[in-house]
Amino acid sequence: MSVFSFLCQNLKGSFKRKIELLRTEEDNFLRKNKMSPKSKKLFNIIVLGIAFMFMFTAFQTCGNVAQTVITNLNNTNFHGSGYTSMAIIYGVFSASNLISPSVVAVVGPQLSMFVSGLFYSIYIAVFIQPFTWSFYTASVFIGIAAAVLWTAQGNCLTINSDENTIGRNSGIFWALLQSSLFFGNLYIYFAWRGKTHISESDRRTVFIALTVFSLVGTFLFFLIRKPEELNTLEEEVSSTDESIVDNSSVQSKATRAVDAFKSSIKLYFTKEILLLSVTTAYTGLELTFFSGVYGTCIGAVNRFGTEEKSLIGLSGIFIGIGEILGGGFFGLVNKDNRFGRNPVVMLGIVVHFIAFYLIFYNIPNDAPIASFEGTDNSAYMNPSKELAILCSFLLGLGDSCFNTQLLSILGFLYSEDSAPAFAVFKFVQSICAAIAFFYSNYLLLQWQLLIMAVVGFFGTISFFTVEWEAAAFVARGSDYRSI
Repeated sequence: MSVFSFLCQNLKGSFKRKIELLRTEEDNFLRKNKMSPKSKKLFNIIVLGIAFMFMFTAFQTCGNVAQTVITNLNNTNFHGSGYTSMAIIYGVFSASNLISPSVVAVVGPQLSMFVSGLFYSIYIAVFIQPFTWSFYTASVFIGIAAAVLWTAQGNCLTINSDENTIGRNSGIFWALLQSSLFFGNLYIYFAWRGKTHISESDRRTVFIALTVFSLVGTFLFFLIRKPEELNTLEEEVSSTDESIVDNSSVQSKATRAVDAFKSSIKLYFTKEILLLSVTTAYTGLELTFFSGVYGTCIGAVNRFGTEEKSLIGLSGIFIGIGEILGGGFFGLVNKDNRFGRNPVVMLGIVVHFIAFYLIFYNIPNDAPIASFEGTDNSAYMNPSKELAILCSFLLGLGDSCFNTQLLSILGFLYSEDSAPAFAVFKFVQSICAAIAFFYSNYLLLQWQLLIMAVVGFFGTISFFTVEWEAAAFVARGSDYRSI
């Protein structure tokens, strides 16, 4: 046992030395290039966005094609459902947000994101040789990992921003993140072009590549550094009272975990969060629709001919283009915040309402629940590939409007204690996404569109109410009182 402990200590020490060496080299690079504290924070935001871009190139592409891949499995022993898997992921995700602030408080955002990224990679790797038990087990673990990942991301975004840069940084992060939709789906489009059936070889090639992409993004988290003021504060504490900190480290971590949990529970019942929860609920519903349901609908329309499967990839590409253009543009617009966030959210709901109407007019009603053979039905016109892809772009653009402004307003309202706020945001979003993935197995397209339209309308009104009062709330201090 002592030998085992000795080996573990050596491995741990070796790993820590390698990380310290990597950080030293990065510090030297930053010093040589004389980066200011603001530039270092921007550097962190860009690295964060690129890491998420690699990870979600894998995961969002996986989610987009999962149901189509599963229906094409030539394996009678596999009885999984892509919709059910996503419902499990988002259901566990929502529950895990209760504890994720405590995990981030104890472990720190960087290590939290790294470990979570490993679980994302495991989930994607399951598709290389899927079994029902491993598929659903991985769905549970990735749900837990997702809660920790997104809470840590929100914390990292906030500590590297201030009230003047939070809008810009939210836009930069969102544009980089959603670039993932472009790269992964571009590969799907060319790899599956002209194919009506996804073979075992096709599936393995795609998911091996996606697993590698996810792992690359996971290791990029080690390039993120703590902001200069945080490092200075830690050095002061370490130099003045190192022995006391060492002796009480366990107690301190436990206290931080309990405080983070209490903050999350307290935050759930504030007026601001209750209002923003309606907006967040809408983003969960439309996330399910554009990331899992709409691609399946396109792939089920037989009237699109032999291109129906490759159109899933093309749809994902144009969703990504909409997300990237929206995130990049609104990030620049937020440099001048005199117009506030409401015009961007208004644009988002109008764009989505147009997309919902065109989808209702173009895509057959039974497309979300069609069998392996697809559907030969039509809606109110002969299905148009061009119109379907235009709607993909509109879905992405509208989604970027809502998400960039939600990230911005949360970072603005709760800049002093961001982790609980982002945990609540992801809790509401993920539980609504889970509900939507569940009913996607049963509801016709028209009812899914109607649900999103109603919730989107009330979510927009709720966001307006919080935005009008945001400045006054921050002026009083974000002590979790209602407006």
